[in-house]
Amino acid sequence: MTRLRSVPTAELSGAELAALRGLLFEAFGGRFDEHDWEHTLGGVHVLATEDGEPVAHGAVVPRMLVTGGRELATGYVEGVATRGDRRGRGLATAVMEEVGRVIERDYELGALGDGSGIPGFYQRLGWETWQGPPWVAAPQGRERTAEEDGSILVLRTPATGALDPAASITCDWRSGDVW
Repeated sequence: MTRLRSVPTAELSGAELAALRGLLFEAFGGRFDEHDWEHTLGGVHVLATEDGEPVAHGAVVPRMLVTGGRELATGYVEGVATRGDRRGRGLATAVMEEVGRVIERDYELGALGDGSGIPGFYQRLGWETWQGPPWVAAPQGRERTAEEDGSILVLRTPATGALDPAASITCDWRSGDVW
């Protein structure tokens, strides 16, 4: 039986973190590195488990995005993955539906960089593709991140307010992939 739970990073045991890390590195098949792992920590993890083992995951971590002159407290989604032998069973959908509830409850906006390769997966869950140019507030100044054009998605919440998805959007700096 599959169980879904939400838990802050600080409440995960060492064994749970190790199992989660293993799931993510396996699921991404070499496209997941130590920076990506670090990006999944420090927020809320939504886990689908079977017999106590994680089979699907998504994390919501706090970030600050700026658009239209506004700073938006953003729940940024990281590490969305399903174990290879459990794909196609709706587990990622269940995880992302709960991720959406976490974002709606705790943030002004949700955001993610879509590297899924599954056209329309997030959009059918209410996410919209950001049309404007993405930027990063880098240590040496604001830099354009053109390689992310068309891959940034946002989820509006009741706290979002007016939002122009054709405007530029800037994320805060972090090591590794900034988006």
